[in-house]
Amino acid sequence: MATQASFPPGGTWFDTLKKSFIDVHVDAANGNAIPTSDFLDAAESLTTLFDLLGSIAFKPVQNDMLSNIKVCNPPIFHLHLPQIHKKLIPPSSQKVRERLLTSPSDSSTLQSLVRSELAQKKHTATEGLLWLVRGLDFTSLALRHNQSTPSAELSTSFRTAYTSTLKPHHSFLVKPVFSAAMSATPYKKDFYAKMSGEGDEEKAKVELGRWLDALEEQVKVLKGFMEKEAKW
Repeated sequence: MATQASFPPGGTWFDTLKKSFIDVHVDAANGNAIPTSDFLDAAESLTTLFDLLGSIAFKPVQNDMLSNIKVCNPPIFHLHLPQIHKKLIPPSSQKVRERLLTSPSDSSTLQSLVRSELAQKKHTATEGLLWLVRGLDFTSLALRHNQSTPSAELSTSFRTAYTSTLKPHHSFLVKPVFSAAMSATPYKKDFYAKMSGEGDEEKAKVELGRWLDALEEQVKVLKGFMEKEAKW
């Protein structure tokens, strides 16, 4: 599991990130190419957001992302609920970061990683990226809905996002697990207080908006690319 760093004095959750999506450069001159290593670092950093939600029910969401990134630490949810975890994550032995490490020259960007793997008649990392993008889409939609709808509690925002992103791809065994997570979200005011850390809450909300802008752009690029080229 990703480890969340302590908040610096006067800092917010965004100051604890190893890499922010804001710092991931989308190369518009090169077909909107997205650097693999930077993107994976930003995605791994994002998973600490679920620690702010403060519920074990979000472990399947967090570990779904981490498993597809392929970090080294064993997912906690897998240790407690292995049968469900196997249903959450498509079975594969080599996910996105593992592909980057084994084929670095062909994987500097996410697009080149997918094309090179599919050219070898493989799709393990590509499938991992597909699920990772779905998880990021779910998270960004939930937070954007919550930010743009002042009256909405987090549970409503996450349920709305789940319906249009992950739910159509989940089995009847998995859906109740995610439904439990949606119901376990903290109150909106408590979540934003945690995100603000020792900093200003309004500052945290501005930073969230900028971070979401960058994340949404990258998700949009990857969804379009995967829909067109991720065929196996």
